[in-house]
Amino acid sequence: MSTAERKLAANEGIKDRSDYLRGTIAEGLSDLSTGGISADDQQLLKFHGSYQQDDRDARSARRMHKLEKAFSFMIRIRVPGGVSTPEQWIEVDRMATEYANDTIKLTTRQAYQLHGIIKSNLKRTIREINETALDTIAACGDVNRNVMCNANPDASALHAEILQVSKDLSDHLTPATGAYHEIWLDGEKVESSIRQEEPIYGKHYLPRKFKIAVAVPPNNDVDVYANDLSFIAITGKKGLEGFNVAVGGGMGMTHGQEETYPRVADVIGFVAADKVVDVAEKIVLVQRDHGDRHERKHARLKYTVDDHGVDGFSALVEERLGYTLEEERPYEFTENGDRYGWSENGDGTANYTFYVPGGRVCDTDEARWRSGFLAIARMLDGEFRLTGNQNLVVAKISRDQRPAVKQLIDEYGLDTHKQHTGLRLHSLACVALPTCGLALAEAERHLPDVVTELEEVIEECGLRHDAITIRMTGCPNGCARPYIAEIAFVGRAPGKYNVYLGGGFSGQRLSKLYRASVKSEDIRSLLEPIIRDYAGSREAKESFGDFVIRKAYVKATSNGLDFHQDVASEEE
Repeated sequence: MSTAERKLAANEGIKDRSDYLRGTIAEGLSDLSTGGISADDQQLLKFHGSYQQDDRDARSARRMHKLEKAFSFMIRIRVPGGVSTPEQWIEVDRMATEYANDTIKLTTRQAYQLHGIIKSNLKRTIREINETALDTIAACGDVNRNVMCNANPDASALHAEILQVSKDLSDHLTPATGAYHEIWLDGEKVESSIRQEEPIYGKHYLPRKFKIAVAVPPNNDVDVYANDLSFIAITGKKGLEGFNVAVGGGMGMTHGQEETYPRVADVIGFVAADKVVDVAEKIVLVQRDHGDRHERKHARLKYTVDDHGVDGFSALVEERLGYTLEEERPYEFTENGDRYGWSENGDGTANYTFYVPGGRVCDTDEARWRSGFLAIARMLDGEFRLTGNQNLVVAKISRDQRPAVKQLIDEYGLDTHKQHTGLRLHSLACVALPTCGLALAEAERHLPDVVTELEEVIEECGLRHDAITIRMTGCPNGCARPYIAEIAFVGRAPGKYNVYLGGGFSGQRLSKLYRASVKSEDIRSLLEPIIRDYAGSREAKESFGDFVIRKAYVKATSNGLDFHQDVASEEE
């Protein structure tokens, strides 16, 4: 069957009929006979930065009483480069209390999420977010999403320069439709037929979501190889020289479907800093015109790159650019975690990186995260930077303010990183149950317990301070980027996980399936012999991921094409 004869994916029709993302969202918001909105509008709502969800823990009881699901909405607040002001933190905290579930969620893409917002409060919340000089547009949907940036490079001036690149990319690739302002901000409606609304995206936007990251070696805390498009900063004696360009990363797959797979990105060349936005636009255009709009599971940029080949894809980009990319320049990543505690910027200011379990900002018996961060925000002149590992950096703390920040850290017990193992400090999980409709198993609520069990072995083996990346997701879509972790658990069914090993410590290599459908209670017994072997026979400075490959627990995987083991192993 020819491409022209193949049926388009359902979402393509929804976008086509939407009048540039308007749909019937406004009408649905005014219908208070239900807590939800229509199926088509749920898809369009993502482009505006929100997902309809329900409390899956409450489904059975509500079904028994013949009630509709406990619908609510998650709002994702876009924060280009992860940098916000103390004043913005204060406002997000206020909205978490007034409209959401009393917590702030820090995401794996340096954004804020508010959960549990009822439909009657959705418009008010989005409007107030915009009043803080933040927004939610394009935080979800088939468009470029929040642009990530290193949270804590070694040089403060360099961070400012890289951050500006991230903001420029975000601004340039933000959808141009007036639907967002009309629906949420009471902007004046303009008939879309009289003007071109989307000069980059067109009427049908992209085939699937698109993710961009900007990183400064040696720290890959934004996981550049897991993004559709990444820019890797190349610096020299005179500062920023430009960026290596990497394309084709992506984490999502589907259980039992061999044609779907995660993939690490390929570096295709180097570009000067002043051409970054141009290169990004042309890559987006190639994906817009060549991405698969018939099969959504084959619609990410990684498949477009594989379908054309890396060289063929590069040729399509350079044809649009009108010039060729330069040869990639040398670089090296040596880490992808966060640097906890104090760090100096070289300009008299300092940063403090906090470990935030699961990225869930609330007061607990361990520490009064939410109260403490709010207290810091109320006195700070610096920045609040969200990290790609769901943690928080309070940055650009002046010498005068440092004693007050230290006092608040002590008062609210916020220096918990000092108490934890390297394994826990390098852990990452998606939200999963009870709010994610795709989750097959627990993640955020369960990974801490798994880590606790493994820590008993870690402590006995003298590995307390060794950094090992460990991640868990409730489904194979990979929102916590599990397939590049050294140890990963991907939800297969309630209480069961596929276990992956051998990812690169710096995020540069995919892991491999080690065991399928492992019961949660069997995880420790499965991994304990390997951890003990690592403690006893690793080589100097050898990472856990490298070790399990050298000892042939799994085979090395460098891209997505050899990710799966044979079907028999998958179904064991």
